[in-house]
Amino acid sequence: MQINTLNHCVYSLHYHLVLVTKYRRKCITAPMLEDFKSQARERCQAWGGRLIECNGEPDHVHLLLELPPTTALADFVNALKTGTSRRLRNTFATHLDAFYAKPVLWSRSYCVLSCGGAPLAVLQQYIQQQDQPEN
Repeated sequence: MQINTLNHCVYSLHYHLVLVTKYRRKCITAPMLEDFKSQARERCQAWGGRLIECNGEPDHVHLLLELPPTTALADFVNALKTGTSRRLRNTFATHLDAFYAKPVLWSRSYCVLSCGGAPLAVLQQYIQQQDQPEN
């Protein structure tokens, strides 16, 4: 496990993010997915993080990413969805016009899961076994 540092903290924060297309329309093509991966990598780096893995299907994408604790996760997701939607809609306008009448791509909802490190049961047991101070 890679541990990162900032001025006053050490961290290892990994997230599994899933974005779905509006109405789960199967509109993502292979060239769109490649363009999305490049944009997601740029966005992660701009926010001080790192894109570890990215892949998807015609109606959703999965990202495994690492972000610093200074990043508000909801703000990052909003920026990622807004920026990639706008750029993909510009680049692939002709293709996406067949799926959407309005300028949309991503659903408002998303799924984000923290991942990495020890399972919760192991952490819980470790915390329970700490030496408590005596009176």
